[in-house]
Amino acid sequence: MQRIFLIHGWTGRPTRDWFLWAKKALEEKGFEVHVPEMPDPDYPKIEPWIAKVKETVGDPRSNDILIGHSMGCQAILRYLQTLPESSKVGKVILVAGFENLKDAAFVALEDWETFKPWKKAPINYGKIKQMAGSWTALFSDDDPYVSYEDNHKIFRDKLGAKIVLEHGMGHFSQEDGIRKLPILLKLIK
Repeated sequence: MQRIFLIHGWTGRPTRDWFLWAKKALEEKGFEVHVPEMPDPDYPKIEPWIAKVKETVGDPRSNDILIGHSMGCQAILRYLQTLPESSKVGKVILVAGFENLKDAAFVALEDWETFKPWKKAPINYGKIKQMAGSWTALFSDDDPYVSYEDNHKIFRDKLGAKIVLEHGMGHFSQEDGIRKLPILLKLIK
């Protein structure tokens, strides 16, 4: 059975946003779906988040699909760079993924210190680009925290990601009214 791993973001939970809907919809399509609760999600730290992804995935398989939301994308990228180069997954989908955040993110979270280590620790895009059969980065044109302009070129140029821009989805969170994410099902095919 093909496995899908859904990794929530900063302040996220497996029961928030579109994760419950996605788990159910994907299981109905025959996937084995894992949605771990990331450690201390209000104050995410790199090493515990990588460790949780490693623990959840176990031995990566060449047909695994990894889907991250926001900081969950950072966790997936950093997890992949810890693996041997011979490891491969089938697909990675980055929902509201980022390398750079808008100032509004820090105002909303009242927390620049938590993000500093994530920003300072480099991502080895050269290594991880080959570790997935395909890459997709999904953005919204009105995301208050993640700038399409500042981030899509990074994923396109450094990972060869297919870029998808949705209209009016905010940060793809329940605060933006997003409890379902049907485009995800299309991106998985």
